[in-house]
Amino acid sequence: MLLQRTPDLREPLAEAAGQLGLALTEAQIDQLQAYLALIHKWNQVYNLTAVRQPAAMLTQHLVDSLSLVEPLRRHTQGRALRVMDVGSGGGLPGVVLAIVIPELTVVCVDAVAKKTSFIQQVAAELRLPNLRGEHSRVEQLKIEAFDVIASRAFASLVDFTQWTRQHLKPDAIWLAMKGQTPQDEIAALPAKVTVFHVEQLKVPGLDAQRCLVWMRPTT
Repeated sequence: MLLQRTPDLREPLAEAAGQLGLALTEAQIDQLQAYLALIHKWNQVYNLTAVRQPAAMLTQHLVDSLSLVEPLRRHTQGRALRVMDVGSGGGLPGVVLAIVIPELTVVCVDAVAKKTSFIQQVAAELRLPNLRGEHSRVEQLKIEAFDVIASRAFASLVDFTQWTRQHLKPDAIWLAMKGQTPQDEIAALPAKVTVFHVEQLKVPGLDAQRCLVWMRPTT
C-alpha cells in the first residue's frame, strides 16, 4: 500500500495553540506534528479515526485535545499526577497531554488491542516515557489508582463514572469532554457523583460546541 505523506502543519498548529493561550516549545510542536503523521500513516491500515485528511485531523483531534490543556494545568498546578485517558482510541487526548504536560504520567486505556499497540508505538517513537497504552476493558483493569480520569467521546457520564470509579484516588476528579452541555446525562447521574463545574471550551477552527464536565465522587 502506498502511504501518503503528511503535510507540514506546524504553523497552523502553533497558531491554534497560541489562540488557546498555550506557549508550546519547538520540540512539543515537532512531537505533535510527528504524532499527527503517525495517526495519518497508521490510520490507512488500522482505521484509528474516520477523519482522513491531516488538516481535518489537526483541528478535530489535536487542537480539540489541546483545549483540555489549560483547564487541566489549572487543576494540577504543576504537580506530577497520574492521568487515565479512558476509551482513548488513537490516544486522544492522552498523547497530547503527555507531550504538552510532561510532568503527568498518562495511561491510555482502550478495549481494542490495535489502538493501544499504536499508543505504545507513539510512546516509543516520540520518546515519551510518561505515556503508555493499556489494552483492557476499563472496568476489568487492575492498575494503580489515578488523580484524574478523562474521556473524550467515550460514553455517557453515567457509564463513564460507574466503570472508572474504582480507579480514582481519594480527592480525584473526572473530566469528560463533550459537545454541547449534556443536560440529560448530568440529570441521570446518581447522587454519588457531583458535577461541580461545566466549562465551555472554544476550539480554534472548529465550528461546534464543546464543553468540559468536571465531576467528583460524593463523599
